[in-house]
Amino acid sequence: MDVSQRVLEYLTEVEEAAEDVLSTKQQMVDLDSRRNRNREALSVLRTDETEKVKVCFGNMFIKLPKLKTREMIQKDQEQLDMEINEFRKGLKAKVNRLNELQGKPELRGYSLSPLSTDEIKAVNSLFKR
Repeated sequence: MDVSQRVLEYLTEVEEAAEDVLSTKQQMVDLDSRRNRNREALSVLRTDETEKVKVCFGNMFIKLPKLKTREMIQKDQEQLDMEINEFRKGLKAKVNRLNELQGKPELRGYSLSPLSTDEIKAVNSLFKR
């Protein structure tokens, strides 16, 4: 195999990995902006006095009960949170793969996860002694 062909394959592989990282980040940004719009809608629903609200579905508005609308938005929020967390988990592996292809060392501390509530309670109980 020719050296220039190997270099071209290497650069293509690195470029694909970088593009994958960037597209994942962009998807996370898009989902986060949708989540922020949902937060704004929930805030408006808390302050609105009417029993029914108009909700936009695609290109039409439908009048729905406020409680049902709030439930729908909260379910959408939960789904968005799950999707964003999945993208975050996958992003770590993609960034490590890109660093590996580029010959860079793996990011230290990048795969850390926060303490669970039970672990925090255990640590706090140790410090109170």
